[in-house]
Amino acid sequence: MTRRKPLIDKEGEVRELTLEDLKAFHPIQELAPPSLLKKLGVRGPQKAPTKEQINIRLSKSVLESFRATGNGWQTRIDEALKDWLKAHKPA
Repeated sequence: MTRRKPLIDKEGEVRELTLEDLKAFHPIQELAPPSLLKKLGVRGPQKAPTKEQINIRLSKSVLESFRATGNGWQTRIDEALKDWLKAHKPA
């Protein structure tokens, strides 16, 4: 096993990273405890894809109204469409 050079020199300066250094790094999901990942907002892999990403054009007033409700506005649009489908059939 080859010994790697320290990342920090005697003056405390970080040296330029090499490709070999980068290959030795691991994703945070492999190393950090679950409690830290939760605090950082790092999600695990999706168990089962439940939604499909699309592009849709909505009126400015609709977007402004939902965005004004804060985080989660896209989920609320999804819920509003589900409620509409309970009473209507798409043409």
